[in-house]
Amino acid sequence: MINPMPPLNALRTFEAAARKLSFTDAAQELHVTQAAVSHQIRSLEDWFDFPLFIRSGRRLTLTDKGEQLLPAVSGALSQLRTAVDQLTDPDRDTRLTVSTMYSFAANWLVPRLRRFRQEQPDIDVHITNDDRLVDFRVDDVDVAIRYGRGGWSDVVALRLMEEDIFPVCSPALRAENPLDAPQDLANHTLIHDEHEFGWGLWLQAAKVTGVNPRRGPFYQTTALALQTAVDGQGVALGRGALVADFIESGALVRPFDLALPDDYAFYVVFPPSSAATPKVQLFCDWLFHEAKRVRPDLPTGGASVPG
Repeated sequence: MINPMPPLNALRTFEAAARKLSFTDAAQELHVTQAAVSHQIRSLEDWFDFPLFIRSGRRLTLTDKGEQLLPAVSGALSQLRTAVDQLTDPDRDTRLTVSTMYSFAANWLVPRLRRFRQEQPDIDVHITNDDRLVDFRVDDVDVAIRYGRGGWSDVVALRLMEEDIFPVCSPALRAENPLDAPQDLANHTLIHDEHEFGWGLWLQAAKVTGVNPRRGPFYQTTALALQTAVDGQGVALGRGALVADFIESGALVRPFDLALPDDYAFYVVFPPSSAATPKVQLFCDWLFHEAKRVRPDLPTGGASVPG
């Protein structure tokens, strides 16, 4: 006799609740009420005849058997979504959706995509701009490029490029108002951007006093901050990869040699199930090649997609 399977809807609800450890968040993701989530979980626990969650006040944790069930259900649902997508979306195998920050897309990735299209004309790259971490289980994203310390769970994260940070300005600004020594920054506007690494640390490393590291305009994206510097409106902190093209073209210059290494780096991120996908492999190999080709001096993560 074939053993019956638990209801698929209940398993889908369990996966969302277990992943988020919240019935409320699972309800929002599934577009149902919290009561509906609770009902589905109770029905699944009745089916198994053992608890899957430990409820302690507002805190929700998985039981040992819930922990054992989650990866199996997640993997099965992922395979099911992939099969459905392949049947209903004939262009999926040739479309690569990449999620990344606006500044990285505008200042590094998009200017180089022409070469990828020339090498892989059958793959259409779709760029989405988002600073949040991608949830590959629910987001229609193949690859994400993120700036951080790595160590994200349940994903493959390959270190693409490390970064160093240094001041940059337009040649015209430097000619109008000298920047012969870091102390000369006292006579300039400091431009601030989205990242944690601010002017305070660089000024401290340069032993500059009398300059307020918090003064000056703030821009939500690095791309806007760099454009402001290109326009001669002040001095920005540049990150090696993002300012490489500006410096090569002469739009920006480095007035000082001092550069500080950043704790963060750019990572290529994707789910383990995508490691063997040809379009992901081709794109990752191309990213690492571009990182080395454009800036041979820039430390990179080395190997691309693990086999």
